[in-house]
Amino acid sequence: MSDTIRLEGISKQLGEREVLRDVSFITKQGDVFGYLGPNGAGKTTTIRILLGLLQPTSGKATILGEDVSRDEARRKVGFVLESDGLYDNKTAEENLWYYARIYGMAEPAERIDRLLNLVELRDRAKDKVGTYSKGMRQRLAFARAMTHNPELLVLDEPTAGVDPSGQIEVRKVILNMASREGKTIFLSSHNLDEVQRICNRIAIIDRGEIKLYGELEQLQREMSGNEVEIETTEAIAEPLFAELKSLSHLGLRERKDKVLTFVPQEGVRIPDIVSLLVRRGAEIEGVSKKEASLEEIYSAILKEVEPS
Repeated sequence: MSDTIRLEGISKQLGEREVLRDVSFITKQGDVFGYLGPNGAGKTTTIRILLGLLQPTSGKATILGEDVSRDEARRKVGFVLESDGLYDNKTAEENLWYYARIYGMAEPAERIDRLLNLVELRDRAKDKVGTYSKGMRQRLAFARAMTHNPELLVLDEPTAGVDPSGQIEVRKVILNMASREGKTIFLSSHNLDEVQRICNRIAIIDRGEIKLYGELEQLQREMSGNEVEIETTEAIAEPLFAELKSLSHLGLRERKDKVLTFVPQEGVRIPDIVSLLVRRGAEIEGVSKKEASLEEIYSAILKEVEPS
C-alpha cells in the first residue's frame, strides 16, 4: 500500500519561534489519520504545509510522491477547513457544478450524482444550501472537496458545531470515503471520541513536536499495561475479595460490581487467577485484556511533556 502523505523532518520557523520541529509521519492509502494536539501545537501549520500554502524551513513533504509545492500534488488534495466554501443561494447540485467547472471537468454529471449519493444528499440535491443544517452542510462540503476526485482529503474539525445526530452522519460519510472510495483522510480534531471511533492511525503533536505516532489499536495495546478484567456472574463475597487483596502478586486493582481489574506481577498467568476464583466458587462470565482509551493515551502523553 503506497504512502499518501510523507513528512520527513519538517521544521518551520516563524520569526523567532519554531512552530514545527522535525515532524515526521506517513499515511497510507485508505487511512483515516487522526492528527491531535492542544491549541497552538502546530496542527494548522502542518495543514498549511500539506496544502502548499506554507513552505517548510527544512525537511521534505510529499503527497503520493510529489512535493507539496508542486501543482501535481495540489491536484491530488481536497480539503474542508473552517469555511465550508458553499454558496447559500445555490442548490447542492449547483454548488457542485460550480466547482466542477472551476476544476475544468468536461462531463461532471455522473460524478456529481455519485457524490450526492455518497454523502446521502440525493433527495435534497435541488434545495438551496441556505436551508441545510450544519451537518448537511459539512457532508456537502465533503462532496465539494471530492469533486475533482482527489486521493487525499484534509479535514479540520469536521464535526465542530454539528449536533450529535449530524456527527453520526458525518462520521459515516468519512468512513465511506475511505472504505468505498479508497481515499486517505487526514483529520485534525480535538474530539478524541470521534478520532477513536473512526481513525486507524494517529499522531499527537505538542509544541511543534510529534510525541506519539502509530496504529491506534497497537498504541492502545502497548499503553494498556497488563490490565486484565475478569467478570463474574455475581459480585464476589467480601472474604474472597479480602483474600485476593492479600495476594499482592495478583495485583487486584479495583472491584466494580461484578468486574475485577488485575495488574498481575510478572510470572503470574491469567488462567491461574481464573482457576483460583473458580476454586473459591466464583462463576466466570468473561475475561478481557483492557485497552487504553485514546483519552487516556492523550492525557498520559501530554502529562509527560508538561513543564515541571
